[in-house]
Amino acid sequence: MKLATPITAAALADRLGAELVGNGQLLITGINEIHHVENGDLSFVDHPKYYGKALASAASVILIDSRRECPAGKALLVIREPFAAYNKLVWEERPLRRTAESIAPSARIGAGTYVEPGAVIGADVVIGKSCMIGANAVIGEGVSIGDDVVIGPGTVIGGEAFYFKGGEDGFTSWRSGGSVRLEDRVEIGPNCTVARGVSSTTTIGKGTKLDAQVQIGHDCRIGEHCLLAAQVGIAGNTTVGNRCVFQGQVGVAQNLVIGDRCIILAKSGVSKNLEGGREYFGYPAQEARTAFKDLAVLRRLRKE
Repeated sequence: MKLATPITAAALADRLGAELVGNGQLLITGINEIHHVENGDLSFVDHPKYYGKALASAASVILIDSRRECPAGKALLVIREPFAAYNKLVWEERPLRRTAESIAPSARIGAGTYVEPGAVIGADVVIGKSCMIGANAVIGEGVSIGDDVVIGPGTVIGGEAFYFKGGEDGFTSWRSGGSVRLEDRVEIGPNCTVARGVSSTTTIGKGTKLDAQVQIGHDCRIGEHCLLAAQVGIAGNTTVGNRCVFQGQVGVAQNLVIGDRCIILAKSGVSKNLEGGREYFGYPAQEARTAFKDLAVLRRLRKE
């Protein structure tokens, strides 16, 4: 997420009471968790296992709980609880905004778009032309929707990410600083959920169609002209290529990459990256022909 007002590393260190190591004049222009950091971003790390990854990332400024040698061109802000500081900053940038109106005054809705009764359109939502927003659908604040998009009844676009930080006192939810973008001609069936990004934009590419009760996790990138059948679930930060077909009840783990033109057969579970242009089946999902041969062998073993 981008900051409304950029701040230098030195100024933020003063504000947080953190020890500054490195270049205090670096300008922080965004806040991102480690999967999506880019130059100018602030990120955090609070476990030795991930120090190397964080310090080698594209983040310009890093909140960290232990003094380390600062890589060239970066700044470290040493603070006891980096996550708490990070989460507080996100809350400051995206505070809770309540509205008693079904359509927020700051929402922009294009010509020819129809909003059925009971739907709620949040603050700063942008909806394009000739869209259909079904009854009791919810479009969260800041969501961007292209032209000719269909949102089914009861669907929620832009709910908070299911993303938590574990600790001695249980789980603390991360404040979602990202958003959702639905490109032109996307169609989403009834009772689906598309979570906003934790720190980036969950995106569904143009022409992609979702059946009923599909769940898209935070920070996912779903390609163009894909078909996702009923009860498909895709966990956070997974990228799906163009023209993929996921049959009913396919489950996909987080942080994966699915290549273009993959077909994943019903009830399969995807636990690793998949090469494009192939058909997959089973759990863990493998090439369908191999999976069917394995099943045939098992049947023969039972007979013996």
